[in-house]
Amino acid sequence: MHDRPGTRPKRADARRNAANLLDAATAVFVESGVAAPIRDIAARAGIGTATIYRHFPTRADLIVAVYRHQVETLAEAGPSLLASSATPYAALASWLDLFVDFVVTKQGLAKVLQSDDPCYDPLHAYFLERLVPVCGALLDAGAAEIRSDVDPYELMRGIGGLCAAAGGTLPYDERRLVAILVAGLRSGESQ
Repeated sequence: MHDRPGTRPKRADARRNAANLLDAATAVFVESGVAAPIRDIAARAGIGTATIYRHFPTRADLIVAVYRHQVETLAEAGPSLLASSATPYAALASWLDLFVDFVVTKQGLAKVLQSDDPCYDPLHAYFLERLVPVCGALLDAGAAEIRSDVDPYELMRGIGGLCAAAGGTLPYDERRLVAILVAGLRSGESQ
């Protein structure tokens, strides 16, 4: 669904349709797991299964595309939130809330992503390459109100750890715990 080198860029409606398909696949994967029938994704996206197979010949192709789509959406949200939020701290808090959504969704893909299929190997590096700088830029932008000793990778890893227990049988509110962590990011002068 990505433009290939040497090809014409996709029209705006084709890009919207591709995003709609990937959003539908994400939702179905979260609800039913990555083994969900392709017909469920097609129904949610309002397209035929043949359209999905034309763009994604294998389930692995679709899973990789969903993961990359989620990473890109999150990467693009950082600068947008920074431009539209009242403060850099508010932008960071909003972005980290979106990151929680991503982490919880990614857990549904975790077993597949940790499989022996080599097509998934570059995804973690891609995740780090795209998202750690965005988190770092948000932290840097809020330097006046955010602790200076916060490393973007450690922060994201910590949130991932807090989200790891989500979905279990015991009550667990990962968002509440992440909110406590985010509140602790404020520097002493801005509290």
